[in-house]
Amino acid sequence: MAAGKETPEEVIIKPRNDTRNYKRIILPNFLQVLLITDPDTDKCAASMNVGVGAFSDPEGLEGLAHFLEHMLFYASEKYPLEDDYSKYISEHGGRTNAYTSSEHTNYYFDVNADCFEEALDRFAQFFIKPLMSSDATTREIKAVDSENQKNLLSDAWRINQLQKHLSAEGHPYHKFSTGNWDTLEVRPKARGVDTRDELLKFYRENYSANIMNLVVYSKESLDKIESSVLSKFQEIRNINCKQLSFPGQPCSEHLQVLVKTVPIKRAHKLRITWPITPGIHHYMEGPSRYLGHLIGHEGEGSLFYILKKLGWANSLSAGESDWTVDFSFFKVVIDLSEAGHANVEHIIGLLFRYISLLQQSGVCKWIFDELSAICEMTFHYQDKIPPIDYVVKCSSNMQLYPLKDWLVGSSLPSNFAPSVIQSMLNELTPNNVRIFWESTNFEGHTDLTEPWYGTAYSVEKITGANIQEWMDKAPEEHLHLPSPNVFIPTDLSIKNVQVKASFPVLLRKSLYSRLWYKPDTAFSTPKAFVKLDFYCPFGGNSPEANVLTDISARLLMDYLNEYAYDAQVAGLYYGISHTDNGFQVTLTGYSHKLRILLETVIEKITTFEVKPDRFYVIKELVTKQYENFKFQQPYQQAMYYCSLLLKDRSWPWKDELEVLSVLEPEDLSRLYPQILSRTFIECYVAGNIKPSEAESMIEHVENILYKGSKPLSQPLFPSQHLANRIVSLEKGVIYCYTKEGLNPSDDNSALLHYIQVHQDEFKLNIKLELVALIAKQPAFHQLRSVEQLGYITVLMQRNDSGIRGVQFIIQSTAKGPKHIESRVQAFLKMFESKLYEMPDDEFKSNVTALIEMKLEKHKNLREESGYFWREIQDGTLKFDRKEYEVAALKQLTKAELIQFFDEHIKAGAPQKKSLSVQVYATAQSTENASDVSDCNMIAIDDVFSFRRSRPLYGSFKGGIGHVKL
Repeated sequence: MAAGKETPEEVIIKPRNDTRNYKRIILPNFLQVLLITDPDTDKCAASMNVGVGAFSDPEGLEGLAHFLEHMLFYASEKYPLEDDYSKYISEHGGRTNAYTSSEHTNYYFDVNADCFEEALDRFAQFFIKPLMSSDATTREIKAVDSENQKNLLSDAWRINQLQKHLSAEGHPYHKFSTGNWDTLEVRPKARGVDTRDELLKFYRENYSANIMNLVVYSKESLDKIESSVLSKFQEIRNINCKQLSFPGQPCSEHLQVLVKTVPIKRAHKLRITWPITPGIHHYMEGPSRYLGHLIGHEGEGSLFYILKKLGWANSLSAGESDWTVDFSFFKVVIDLSEAGHANVEHIIGLLFRYISLLQQSGVCKWIFDELSAICEMTFHYQDKIPPIDYVVKCSSNMQLYPLKDWLVGSSLPSNFAPSVIQSMLNELTPNNVRIFWESTNFEGHTDLTEPWYGTAYSVEKITGANIQEWMDKAPEEHLHLPSPNVFIPTDLSIKNVQVKASFPVLLRKSLYSRLWYKPDTAFSTPKAFVKLDFYCPFGGNSPEANVLTDISARLLMDYLNEYAYDAQVAGLYYGISHTDNGFQVTLTGYSHKLRILLETVIEKITTFEVKPDRFYVIKELVTKQYENFKFQQPYQQAMYYCSLLLKDRSWPWKDELEVLSVLEPEDLSRLYPQILSRTFIECYVAGNIKPSEAESMIEHVENILYKGSKPLSQPLFPSQHLANRIVSLEKGVIYCYTKEGLNPSDDNSALLHYIQVHQDEFKLNIKLELVALIAKQPAFHQLRSVEQLGYITVLMQRNDSGIRGVQFIIQSTAKGPKHIESRVQAFLKMFESKLYEMPDDEFKSNVTALIEMKLEKHKNLREESGYFWREIQDGTLKFDRKEYEVAALKQLTKAELIQFFDEHIKAGAPQKKSLSVQVYATAQSTENASDVSDCNMIAIDDVFSFRRSRPLYGSFKGGIGHVKL
């Protein structure tokens, strides 16, 4: 259902800097299609949005729409080989996925441009004649169940389902939408219902061309795309389905409630929610954007500013969420400190006092105009994003907006209508509120349990009088509206730069810093990217130093927040983040006022003082994050252990948590000057900035830090130019590190099987990448789809500071890690024969796919800068690696690839270097007692003894003398 009337003469609104062309067509079967031609694209993509989702699940078959989404991927009558579609996509440089939401299901893929026609034909067959074979049914129900098992201990999933649980039982919002073994197998079977029959019936009755929206993104002309789409998609059945709607407010009987709930992770969080009229009905007026901007503001006088000043909140967000065309919610989410948890009534009182301020102030035209100007600038200067993300966004919009706004969506509010904003504001009342208060402190103090996730909760009724009392008792703080935003850029001109470098150049080098510079030669946007990496030897030389450097980076962000929040609103983003050897400052966005922000950031760094009240708030936040490490998914724990085993000079989280408990403000006051006392700054400046401006920026930083009357910092001694170094595993050995999962309630186990191959070198890189490309989809299909080991099943490359390898990551409730390890070895044996028997044309096709992936152009400045920064950070500095690796690929023979596989990857290869990290669930402890049956497997009992016993790879980083100007 479109939120407006479509007229034939409407033109699709597109950004001013968008050179792509668009065309809407409607096929004879009433399938609506948006065609996009982009001659510059390397990847082509398509997305089909089907206007039916989880709200349409039949009673007693929760998760059927989601299950259907899984099943469509398997095979079709035209392409009957199971997993043929995913294999084709993967082998041609693409990826594919889908998701099920309340009212629609979206299927999408991308692929290298020269393979798009065949991929698109395979994709179309899902919606024409899918097979959905009976033998795949049980396996994929298990996959749906495994996906649900992964979510059971996720607080985001748990609170989302609790909010749905506390709604009208007759409304589809109330449903459990994911599905599991119980809802799709056990219960239906007990009632004599055949799930596959119901699946086919659901498909027949709901998948109709007239409620589908397709987006096709190609480099061909619009006429060619149209012809292709017509031939491939006109056979989709049209049974004239009615686009379902679900009127009625699902929470009308569940208002004025305070719900206390127990999360898994140690945290205190407050979610204040109001059912509202969906903003999409007034998307040109932008009422929820206006209110979200003000209630979620972080500048002086804002609600968050006051809560932070009082030490009660760590973050606050506000805006519309969980919306459909028929109903919606406005949510304010506040992450509370311990002190905030103790003052929740005051916090709620202050929130309603701020809402009261908005009522009294009236709707301000200047605020709307400012927001509208920022939105317009953001839209017209938006970065290009990968086609796969773009088609999903467009196909979703097609279901909701008129033709002209398919690219815009709700992102361009331009009609100032105070009455519309006022109307939504009038819905944010005490009579209309639902408050969800999460805290581990409530454990043992609740009396109810949500059935699907087992979340403990209790419900109390609250009245308008209660909230009025909380407003009256809240501290007297001066809440006020924000001031005009000084960071909105007024100069959006593109600077004419003489240097037309394709790669970063070393523009400047001194004892204190090194400046890499790359002008914008591809994107023509008024944006820039600046990275300053402060290498501080004293910042990471002990667990205490590491933790205190982290806290100092967080405090700097904290101190800057009120000032720099406006910059972020206006599209100029900044971050100060902790690294292994110090901290990084990153600025990205519009270049006009970037220098002003950078100078303010540097001033904060050089005049840093520890404010005890903020220190304790940040310390509490960091402590919770460390304590919540044990609630990470087991596969994430395995990844952590792997890094700890491989990275020299890395500290275990338990050591850091231990030292954190005794740290005081004076410890940071004492250490911070030492952290800054010796530094070296690696700098990267790119985009709409002249070379002279880049040099001037870095000179300013050097002058402040190193050249005042009392310099804060001195250059490093040559002996201090250290770098991250990686453990070299022994050839012919499988190391095994086994740990029990940290959360006894988690039934998942995990395996990370890592194969270390070599230190960055062009020819070896391409062989490794090609093996990974060829093996990725067969590994997923065999280990996940056929053997059903677990929903999370990944084969991916790994790069640790230039040390390359591949890793299998598998998480399972069905099997323990030792069994999974044996199946990985079995897969490698199976893959060995596939590789040996690979036809020459298939080998050439995979080589071509990898070449095309390597030559894929960067979409935007941030993506390009991230790519080049990785070379600088690792010290490899091979900015032109794509060209060299493509040249090496063109020379590669199948015999060379097989020889590489036999030496480095093959099961039992004498040169192979492996590490098996096994995290087992408590229930599987007997299977995983640390017996090591393989005679080539060596158990690691102690991480640090192991690290000390192994040689390290040499570092690519060689200090300031490494690169000559």
